[in-house]
Amino acid sequence: MKHAQRNIVVETNGQGLYDATPEIDSWISRQTVSQGLLTVFLRHTSASLIIQENADPDVLRDLADYFAAAVPEDPARYRHQSEGPDDMPAHIKNALTATQLSIPVNGGRMLLGVWQAVYLFEHRHAPHRREIVLHLIGE
Repeated sequence: MKHAQRNIVVETNGQGLYDATPEIDSWISRQTVSQGLLTVFLRHTSASLIIQENADPDVLRDLADYFAAAVPEDPARYRHQSEGPDDMPAHIKNALTATQLSIPVNGGRMLLGVWQAVYLFEHRHAPHRREIVLHLIGE
């Protein structure tokens, strides 16, 4: 069994979805593991990871709009406000999504569907430097 691990950084410009797929694909293609399992882990609590459609940008906009409506930035609703009005809603959005994904790899590529991509979902308004840990295990 072989292992490979790498940290990548995604620089965000505030709330939105950021496609991490090209950088992840590039790293996997340089590994000696052809078949296995990739763990993608986000080291933050106010952003998240999702696998979502990569064809129609309206899907991403609708998803962001849905989460904004479902988890409003209303200071009257939350006790935790030490980092601003978007912080507690960001933690809730993180809890509703994921900080870790498991993706099968075959032929040195993620086995994503034709219309799927891996996104970092930034929940804060300010730009952030988000760290993602990639761990590939297999043969």
